[in-house]
Amino acid sequence: MTNVEKSQVNKYGSKVLGEIVDKLQGTNDPKRKYEYVLWLAKKLPRLAPECHDEAIRVKGCVSQVYILGELVDGRLLWKGDSDALITRGLLTLLINGLTGLTPDEVISIDPSFIRDTGLQGSLTPSRANGFLNILLTMKTIAKHYQPSTSTFVE
Repeated sequence: MTNVEKSQVNKYGSKVLGEIVDKLQGTNDPKRKYEYVLWLAKKLPRLAPECHDEAIRVKGCVSQVYILGELVDGRLLWKGDSDALITRGLLTLLINGLTGLTPDEVISIDPSFIRDTGLQGSLTPSRANGFLNILLTMKTIAKHYQPSTSTFVE
């Protein structure tokens, strides 16, 4: 692992994700955590309506959530959108935390960060489940970008 790669990971698997968790852990006030997630929601650029395709919709979310991953120079770049502001904020948190990681790094992300954010006090159970479903969808997309480990046999 190079120094650049080492600087991008922490106990969760992403330096940026760790920084976001630290920020959320900086307050015990569920309302402040919720406000931060809403602030994040406003920072996410909208996907064009024609991108709202069933093929990129996150399954298992009450809201309509769409996520696109693109591999550029071995690193994943993410775009997404949601029709619900709080879900949009959670999506932004994940996009910010997982952008720039390799497919292997995304797959290795430790989902314990969700608990460690302390957002459970601010989210309904269905939103918390949706948050996990977005992460799992991003991991599935990352798996599609992994180099094939199978070998061709004649």
